[in-house]
Amino acid sequence: MTDPSDAATTEQPDAATTEPPDAATADSVDRHVALWKKELDWMDPVKEAIFARLAILARHAAQARRDTLDSDGLQHWQFKVLLMLRRLGPPYEASPSQLADMLGLTRGALSARLGPLEDSGLITRTNERADRRRVRVRLTDAGFDAFEQHAVSEDEGENALLAVLSPAERRMLAELLRKLVVAAESGEGGIGRATYSPKRSRSDGI
Repeated sequence: MTDPSDAATTEQPDAATTEPPDAATADSVDRHVALWKKELDWMDPVKEAIFARLAILARHAAQARRDTLDSDGLQHWQFKVLLMLRRLGPPYEASPSQLADMLGLTRGALSARLGPLEDSGLITRTNERADRRRVRVRLTDAGFDAFEQHAVSEDEGENALLAVLSPAERRMLAELLRKLVVAAESGEGGIGRATYSPKRSRSDGI
């Protein structure tokens, strides 16, 4: 289906034909749907509105995440390494092979990423006493704090977006989205089974 962002740049028909009953609460998706339901008589406008809004929110979340990482002085790949170590729990350490598997990287690619993090004091690499050939990657106090700072910043941004919803509306939205995720992950309703792992920060690795 056409990207809903097209609605912002496409010449609009008369407002009376594009705006919902309450024009004050209309968004770009309302205009997008109004345009295309005239061209595609088979289109389900409710379904289109749902997926268009999900797409917009996904783009918004991704951009907000990039902005927060930039302000915290972290690159996404750096944060991913810190996140994987943090989610393991104390003492926040792993072998390089374990960490590479968690991140979906080769050992060589992981080694290239660990060097700058070690130079920045965010992780350490040490040899095990029992077997000097074995290496352990551990989150430092500075790495712990860097993760915490970003997680808090991202949480504040998410709460700011959700502030327009009441607690009851948040719970309802969470329940409805769970139903969709369960259907996607189980392959219900004739859709392909999803193997996607969420890319948002604290949800990585679920």
